[in-house]
Amino acid sequence: MATTASTRRQFLSLLGLSAVAVSCGTTATGATSGKGQTRTLRYQGWAGQVTLPELAEDLGYLEDVKLKWVGNTISGPQDIQSAATGQIDFGGAFNGAVVKLAANNAPIKAVISYYGADKYAYNGFYVLKDSPIRSARDLIGKKVGMNTLGAHSEAMLDIYLQRGGLSRAEIGKVEPLVVPPVNTEQSLRQKQIDVAVLGGILRDKALATGGVRPLFTDYQLLGSFSAGTYVMTDRFLQQNPDTARIFVTAVGRAVEWSRSTPHEEVVDRMTEIVKKRGRNEGTAPLKFWRSYGVAETAGRITGKELQLWVDWLAQRGDVKKGRVTLSDLYTNEFNDYKKSSAAKSGS
Repeated sequence: MATTASTRRQFLSLLGLSAVAVSCGTTATGATSGKGQTRTLRYQGWAGQVTLPELAEDLGYLEDVKLKWVGNTISGPQDIQSAATGQIDFGGAFNGAVVKLAANNAPIKAVISYYGADKYAYNGFYVLKDSPIRSARDLIGKKVGMNTLGAHSEAMLDIYLQRGGLSRAEIGKVEPLVVPPVNTEQSLRQKQIDVAVLGGILRDKALATGGVRPLFTDYQLLGSFSAGTYVMTDRFLQQNPDTARIFVTAVGRAVEWSRSTPHEEVVDRMTEIVKKRGRNEGTAPLKFWRSYGVAETAGRITGKELQLWVDWLAQRGDVKKGRVTLSDLYTNEFNDYKKSSAAKSGS
């Protein structure tokens, strides 16, 4: 347990080192330059889930741009590092991880929000119904299972513990552990961990089974907010501006389609997508999907969504104050979804 704080520091240091490596000349994309803009976007998926780009492609919003799946991930930080090093063409992560990577000179820019928290889409920190854990202080010495370290779930945990009055030393005695999302509920029920971070269909499936209760949720902590963005490298955006515009606008359209379409129709569409792609995944949990949780229209990014994590990382000492500026972190330039009306509203 005493090694938890150093483990967190080691993870964040590794994230920084990988970013430095990216800034030292690694090719940021396999795209062709000039007129020959790439029309194929390599990406990583999530097992048993339909991402917004996958939904956008199925809806025909990507026009002549095609997605090329290269494998799955369970980690946002890993996904955006793969984008930064050119292994894939776009990646998505919690905004704090995006800030951290950018602060270490990775040539990336956030282009659209793709997930967040609302009354339907949120991550909860769950304990067994008979667990003695009732407060932040009860977490001292306990194990919290989450999909990755240094990202959304650990940030929410830190905020909860800080608001609960724990000192930095006491927070260091709470042990976050990496547990694959599909195994997190089982690990909690088998008491291998004390708290399980569950979101989306995996959360609702666990609640339907019963025997668990929420300690807190990110929605309770911060209200509705967009929590993560897709990033592309500066090089990719410079060489493939038209492709980037098609991609970002298509994802924005998919966000709005998912909001305005009846739940059953969205679930049916997702189920067909999973069946067609043939990755040997179950479709039953998809019925629990409710929302992507994106706060702004068409996933447009607001500065406050990133500033929150700039300040959080500076407070932790992970990013030097003033190291990153919002103008360097994100752009809405490529999001053409009803741009004229957005401009009038100041988005």
